Amino acid sequence: MEEIDFILDSTKESMNNSLLHLEKEFLNIRAGKASPAMLGGVKVDYYGAATPLSQVANINTPDARTITIVPWEKSMMQPIEKAIMIANLGFNPMNNGESIIISVPPLTEERRRDLVKQAKAEAEEAKIGVRNARKDANTEIKKLEKDGVSEDVCKSAEDEVQELTNSYIKKVDELLAHKEAEIMKV
Repeated sequence: MEEIDFILDSTKESMNNSLLHLEKEFLNIRAGKASPAMLGGVKVDYYGAATPLSQVANINTPDARTITIVPWEKSMMQPIEKAIMIANLGFNPMNNGESIIISVPPLTEERRRDLVKQAKAEAEEAKIGVRNARKDANTEIKKLEKDGVSEDVCKSAEDEVQELTNSYIKKVDELLAHKEAEIMKV
């Protein structure tokens, strides 16, 4: 039945979006070495508009412990420094007149545990997204059953939705385990 195929496709898409969001959030959780993605959430006040840092400056990592930011306009030095401080990433930007340099401190054991907690919270959010997609799909299937679609077809669709849910929850757990290992690796 095309209605059921549509429900399954939209459920899969919704679950996939939860997974993609989790991967994006994991990029913002730093695991020891410097990466431009660590500054992905930083928004700079650029002529009154909150603009992503990557759209007003070049961001590079010359080594595993340093991030350099070279603004395209010299007048953006102060707003960029301010935005990094406001983002509360635990970085202390230094301005040398040409660029902003951030030394990424090595992670302490306590900070690693905090990052693992943060990763677990993000993974839980992704699981909630997957479960909500399952709930929405099952609600739609129940409506179809009331509208006269056979009970067997609806039951097999519900089973398929549950299989999808299980596979996506497993993928979330795998991503979390990988991120946890990455964070705890000294």
